[in-house]
Amino acid sequence: MRLGVLDVGSNTVHLVAVDARPGGHPTPMSNWRTPLRLVELLDDSGAISEKGINKLTSAVGEAADLAKTLGCAELMPFATSAVRSATNSEAVLDHVEKETGVRLSILSGEDEARQTFLAVRRWYGWSAGRITNLDIGGGSLELSSGTDESPDLAFSLDLGAGRLTHNWFDTDPPARKKINLLRDYIDAELAEPARQMRTLGRARLAVGTSKTFRTLARLTGAAPSSAGPHVTRTLTAPGLRQLIAFISRMTAADRAELEGISSDRSHQIVAGALVAEAAMRALDIDKVEICPWALREGVILTRIDKGLE
Repeated sequence: MRLGVLDVGSNTVHLVAVDARPGGHPTPMSNWRTPLRLVELLDDSGAISEKGINKLTSAVGEAADLAKTLGCAELMPFATSAVRSATNSEAVLDHVEKETGVRLSILSGEDEARQTFLAVRRWYGWSAGRITNLDIGGGSLELSSGTDESPDLAFSLDLGAGRLTHNWFDTDPPARKKINLLRDYIDAELAEPARQMRTLGRARLAVGTSKTFRTLARLTGAAPSSAGPHVTRTLTAPGLRQLIAFISRMTAADRAELEGISSDRSHQIVAGALVAEAAMRALDIDKVEICPWALREGVILTRIDKGLE
């Protein structure tokens, strides 16, 4: 059965079409995305602007048409942090549905963390023991830890790379004072969730998911995506600290010239790196392994578990 997953994130609208079967891993057949940067299209009241609504509607319509062309028997459309936290989210959902016929469901932050954790658990299996997962999106940071397929604890914080860049940095490169203030803010936001997660004990495996972690790992020497999903990729705390010292002094245009970072991510990678460094420090993690599966795969696996017809 061909399934389509339409993920409206804070940075991109992303459609993945997979062939799914019970007992088998989902096989990607098509992968389409378009930049969105919704967190940069909010007005002073926290509502998605008219420009943002139009961009979102156009992207969802294009993705829905592509899903039909690809022969998807079912489309699972959802939105995460940027739409979830917008003050006009219901009006946005209504407009998108009216224009495209697609009704986006809103994933709560905790559900986002739990679905991502499921994908990570399935990738690594039971032998991994306790897993702690970190996922940095454009609008939010998800933290989860557990020994089963559902985590014992799951948190979602408004510490996404795009959101923090938009709210905190007003120069390029960012001012050193702003970086230090942002570090203090991230530490404060992480303090209580990290305290609760530490009570679970040290994880046997610490994992990083999302484009931000993949980019940070690549910038510190991990294999490129062309090497395939089964190559082990890691990001270490010392390597991350060195990277922050390097990229925080560069402009976004200069960062975009580095191998392994795309131009649409270069403006927010400093904030993403600060979140990754703070989360790893708060949870006493020296190294994370980069998992190729994340939220979209978790949604697909949950759908397969319910049975395919």
